[in-house]
Amino acid sequence: MIATTDRSKQVRDVLAWLERHGTKANRDGLLRYGIVAPKSFGVSMSTMQKLAKQLGRDHALAAALWDTGWYEARTVTALIGDPTRLTAAQMDRWMRGFDNWAICDTLCFKLFDQSPHAWAKVKQWSARKNEFEKRAAFALLASLALHDKKAPDAPFLASLPLIERAAVDERNFVKKGVNWALRAVGERSTALNAASIDLARRLAESSDAAPRWVGKDALRALSSPAARKRLATRAKARGRS
Repeated sequence: MIATTDRSKQVRDVLAWLERHGTKANRDGLLRYGIVAPKSFGVSMSTMQKLAKQLGRDHALAAALWDTGWYEARTVTALIGDPTRLTAAQMDRWMRGFDNWAICDTLCFKLFDQSPHAWAKVKQWSARKNEFEKRAAFALLASLALHDKKAPDAPFLASLPLIERAAVDERNFVKKGVNWALRAVGERSTALNAASIDLARRLAESSDAAPRWVGKDALRALSSPAARKRLATRAKARGRS
């Protein structure tokens, strides 16, 4: 257990804990998954989750850990940060530090999507130039689609033009993020499924490789029997609520 009121000492203790629990096998494993993280101890996600549970919600510590630049420390940032204390400026600053898809997705999936600034950031970040910064817009949109159960269809429908514009980006982590967002939006409701399938069909007919891949892959997923079954189950659950 790491317990101290001295913030700088707490950061040192966390880094020391992470170093003790790191392995070369885990560091090598990052590269196999396309995660480029020069400052990494090699700690598994399950181990980092155990540490985060010990630390509890602590936004000041989360910010201090982010500033260390260590991959695992920044992952723990996502797990212990307080979304109610996130400022728009802080989200922008951390987003500009994204240097691999895992940090991008973990921050969006575990922390940013709970912020009241999330929707504004989807639109703003979709215009970013850097590969991981632009991916953040669509990782965040996918996270909102998966986690915000009470949101109406309207903001998701409004996000489809952002997806369509970004689908032409040939960079691997952008197009995969765009594809993830389109599939996640399309599984929220029957109306969003129909709109997302329409978009996927247009993209699939493109003469350019990137939007064609995004469209074909999303169309296959959104038209599958499994997707239809999930939509029917959700519609039934909403009818009972």
